[in-house]
Amino acid sequence: MQRIYYLSLEFYMGRTLQNTMVNLALQNACDEATYQLGLDMEELQEIEEDAGLGNGGLGRLAACFLDSMATLGLAAYGYGIRYEFGIFNQKICGGWQLEEADDWLRYGNPWEKARPEYMIPVHFYGRIQHDHDGVKWVDTQVVLALPYDTPVPGYRNNTVNTMRLWSARAPNEFNLKDFNVGGYIQAVLDRNLAENISRVLYPNDNFFEGKELRLKQEYFVVAATLQDIIRRFKSSKFGSRDPVRTSFDAFPDKVNKRQSHSRVGGNGCRDFLRQARKINPQHSKSLYQGVGQRFSCIKVYAKFPGDLDRMRRMSMVEEGSVKRINMAHLCIVGSHAVNGVARIHSEILKATVFKDFYEFEPHKFQNKTNGITPRRWLVLCNPGLAEIIAERIGEDYISDLDQLKKLLAFVEDEGFIRDIAKVKQENKLKFSAYLEKEYKVKINPNSLFDIQVKRIHEYKRQLLNCLHIITFYNRIKKEPNKHFVPRTIMIGGKAAPGYHMAKMIIKLITSIGDIVNNDPVIGDRLKVIFLENYRVSLAEKVVPAADLSEQISTAGTEASGTGNMKFMLNGALTIGTMDGANVEMAEEAGEENFFIFGMRVEDVDELDRKGYCAKDYYDHIPELKQAIDQMSSGFFSPKQPDLFKDIVNMLMYHDRFKVFADYEAYIKCQEKVSALYKNTKEWTKKVIKNIATSGKFSSDRTIAQYAREIWGVEPTRQKIPAPDDPRE
Repeated sequence: MQRIYYLSLEFYMGRTLQNTMVNLALQNACDEATYQLGLDMEELQEIEEDAGLGNGGLGRLAACFLDSMATLGLAAYGYGIRYEFGIFNQKICGGWQLEEADDWLRYGNPWEKARPEYMIPVHFYGRIQHDHDGVKWVDTQVVLALPYDTPVPGYRNNTVNTMRLWSARAPNEFNLKDFNVGGYIQAVLDRNLAENISRVLYPNDNFFEGKELRLKQEYFVVAATLQDIIRRFKSSKFGSRDPVRTSFDAFPDKVNKRQSHSRVGGNGCRDFLRQARKINPQHSKSLYQGVGQRFSCIKVYAKFPGDLDRMRRMSMVEEGSVKRINMAHLCIVGSHAVNGVARIHSEILKATVFKDFYEFEPHKFQNKTNGITPRRWLVLCNPGLAEIIAERIGEDYISDLDQLKKLLAFVEDEGFIRDIAKVKQENKLKFSAYLEKEYKVKINPNSLFDIQVKRIHEYKRQLLNCLHIITFYNRIKKEPNKHFVPRTIMIGGKAAPGYHMAKMIIKLITSIGDIVNNDPVIGDRLKVIFLENYRVSLAEKVVPAADLSEQISTAGTEASGTGNMKFMLNGALTIGTMDGANVEMAEEAGEENFFIFGMRVEDVDELDRKGYCAKDYYDHIPELKQAIDQMSSGFFSPKQPDLFKDIVNMLMYHDRFKVFADYEAYIKCQEKVSALYKNTKEWTKKVIKNIATSGKFSSDRTIAQYAREIWGVEPTRQKIPAPDDPRE
């Protein structure tokens, strides 16, 4: 049996209760039991804290993968850090984001079990000592890694895997030997220094921060996990008759490790390396002396004799005033497979960032398009939709999502069209009631729900969405008696605390909302809502209620996206650029059932060659000029007219994401959306075609491909006997 180890610094799990009931087929029994006790299961579910041990897509992908690995019967373990404080809670005060610590463990966590018997020492700092025995790493500071196990149940197959998260603990003798009696109190207080390693999740999404504590977290999880893997291998009896294994010959055949992807980038690497040398002197030295020279000099030279420039570009060690390790290069060299997370992303990696490495070892490069688990993102969050699908095609689609294709036979079925529209309307009414209760905002449930929820980032272009809102507002003001298709535009997401522009974008959205929502001329034809504290449990409410999904990043910037898939599966139509997985979603559904607009990657490259001049668009598109002038003049911030000068200045003079270049195409595409929405039947037919072709985007498919094409294991949907089943 081969074991899979999935290492990630983030696991964005959300709540566990309902997911466990769904996967164990206990939901009806539990609903009934709580009802008889005079309790309401939904109220009970709302009490549970989200396990917010992730920032966004990357951490949530890890959580979906755990669900799929268990559902496909793989012997897989998730390994990460048990952060005491997860992603901050977002409060909006006066239109600005404020961060609040996420004390998610305050009332305890019933899903975890501490395993002190498997505690592991991790060493930091110290120095290298050479003596007759060879090289020793001595005088280190020891931090103990205490594992906490959380069960990961597969979907109705009696398989339960484990997520093991490490918590940092100071050893009892920590610092005490270095102090006389007077230093005792301080020595005990200093235990915090060691335990800070697992204190808090770094709140950056898609951004490298070269901080010493972050490097310590990375080394901590890797060092503890590798020791645990080796311990498990040595104590396993498979294929070994020794009381304890001593031979590691079979180790590679039994162990497969996957490290969760991170964005490629070298910023901050100089500091990072200085810290690496301090924290792990021996490891840094080995890297310089070993991998770097051996790889680049011998292998590359053999394949490309005399190509010194290529050798320099591909080196592990970047020579300069300060030597630096190129972590991305190290990763490629040390892995037997490297993959992007959507077809377009994988192609960009091969053609640009890793071109030299692709030409050197083309067999290493693969694509594995991301996916989402249909258990949480359909059955759990949208039971009404799951039910009407099951009435038509049975329940097997839940663990074999390609079966949704059978729904294509019902595209013209009047009853099915009606049912789909009815479920969507019910979800919209339920979400409207939630917003009214939680945020005291009243919205028109018959309006088009236009939703963009994701981390706030310039590349995700929430600003393009803002420009559409302003343009739509200006059009209503210009012709107040004309008929407009009413919209409720909702934008949600957290900004990294140190990302000034992202925080300004939130303030802009809330400020636009203050003007639009209080203008009597507009009425309920347009409402703008900022969804506070977007997180997994809020996504489970928003996604089923959406009519339109906004996926509008500049082509070539979003690796894949997974929110896009959740909306598609839950009966929203997508307005999006040809970026990330949108490309494959449009291909599956048919471009005529998708609202595609804007530049393709080739157009963006061409514009870069030519030079992007925002002012050209500003001068030639009157509605764009009007919107920007309103932002500049203080129309949306009357008390502080220059409040948005940084945003305007960025858009006009240094916008890496070319918002104006896609403005016109985006507005035209939004007009098409409104026109189609007027025809409920035609809109719903496109919705059905989208749901029916979303099967590819199950994380079960993604994981089955990883298993077969990279890990060399065969997934299975076989159900193992339950513990209480009579044995044959």
